[in-house]
Amino acid sequence: MDRNPSPPTRSRDGGEEEEAAGGDCIGSTVYSKHWLFGVLSGLIQIVSPENSKSSSDDEEQHMELDEEMENEICRVWDMSMDEDVALFLQEFNAPDIFMGVLAKSKCPRLREICVGILGNMACFQEICVSISSDKNLGQVLLYCLCDSDPPTLLETSRLLLTCLSQTEVAIVWVERIREHPAIYDSICFIMSSSTNVDLLVKVGEVVDKLFDLDEKLMLEWIRNGAVQPLDQPQEDSEQQPVFRIVPCVLEAAKQVRSENPERLDVYMHILQLLTTVDDGIQAIVQCPDTGKDTWNLLFDLVCHEFCQSDDPPIILQEQKTVLASVFSVLSTIYASQAEQEYLKIGKVDLPLIDSLIRVLQNMKHCQKKPENSAESNTEETKKSDLTQDDFHLKILKDISCEFLSNIFQVLTKETVAQGLKEGQLSKQKCSCAFENLLPLYNPVVEDFLKILREVDKTLAGNLEESFPSLKVQT
Repeated sequence: MDRNPSPPTRSRDGGEEEEAAGGDCIGSTVYSKHWLFGVLSGLIQIVSPENSKSSSDDEEQHMELDEEMENEICRVWDMSMDEDVALFLQEFNAPDIFMGVLAKSKCPRLREICVGILGNMACFQEICVSISSDKNLGQVLLYCLCDSDPPTLLETSRLLLTCLSQTEVAIVWVERIREHPAIYDSICFIMSSSTNVDLLVKVGEVVDKLFDLDEKLMLEWIRNGAVQPLDQPQEDSEQQPVFRIVPCVLEAAKQVRSENPERLDVYMHILQLLTTVDDGIQAIVQCPDTGKDTWNLLFDLVCHEFCQSDDPPIILQEQKTVLASVFSVLSTIYASQAEQEYLKIGKVDLPLIDSLIRVLQNMKHCQKKPENSAESNTEETKKSDLTQDDFHLKILKDISCEFLSNIFQVLTKETVAQGLKEGQLSKQKCSCAFENLLPLYNPVVEDFLKILREVDKTLAGNLEESFPSLKVQT
């Protein structure tokens, strides 16, 4: 059942219109102050002491929201997207009313709506600063992140992400979250057990933002999430602890992939952020099962999901950021865990070479400049977007080339022969690889050519003709 229907459309006839004409409107809107006061007063009554003391017999009734009140408060939710209304709610101390509801009400729908209204209000900087500076409200909102109701969790995550995106108050929320270890537990539980993709994506965005804002917090979550294996005595310090954070991220990523793989970016970027610190790398590769699970998921994504041979080249523009994250993490695991069975030469090298070269081939198509046309007058308006696209493509290219060079360094004569036979190392693909690897990885390409001469001297000669700098000096 849809827990968050669109609020009723605004009625502009009858009493409301007369009140608005009499100076009752909020700012430049047609919304009635008197009507809004009535709704907020109704909320106050819901959480008043005499109404809060319910017996076990009527407790179930307090879990439900009266249909008329739900329609009214939903309408406020809709209205709160208007800045004039949001400012008026702020002036009327509506956040304090919502805080009272969140602290006392057991009705999931009412809690969801109140957090949703605060989330809309926080979209405006002045109000966001005010909400964030209220320590008591901040505590109540963080407790909402430990709620068991998915819609409330979704709205709470949206609110937190909005606040974390405001530079003036972001550090306030980072510090609050750091002081509440239960937030870590709640987020791990959501990522590892929820099947609600919207919630998983929004929670992922919160984690991604937190890690991006504060490396110290990321390190704390990595270390605080480490637990000793059940069969390990406390005094045994030889065996390393098992990290919780990565399995939770992987579980969420798998669920998101099963429902909507286009929204995987955030979880791939979380993994990439983890690999920027040594503890994060260890959290991925230290436990063989975790390393294998991470590798298998990402390897499957690049070999069977993203940028496939039957996709149009332009698909790379949509997938450039997620591919950059995936290749970056794969490259880190590849460099750290070369002795692992799942990374043995011959099992993964050729499929990865095929995927990496296909990305580089598509990139060449995406970087072609559009021809002059009648729409040239829009060139200036699109200039910044094109620059941004080129920037992200360059990041993807740099990561892909570094990863490809690492694979080329460990190729054996047998693997090269197999690649030629199966088509991963055709003349066209080798040429594409050389174009992108030279001149930065010149020694790597030269070593690869030495092996290639032993397997297919004709192909090696053709490539030398195409790339004169590689010709054997006589």
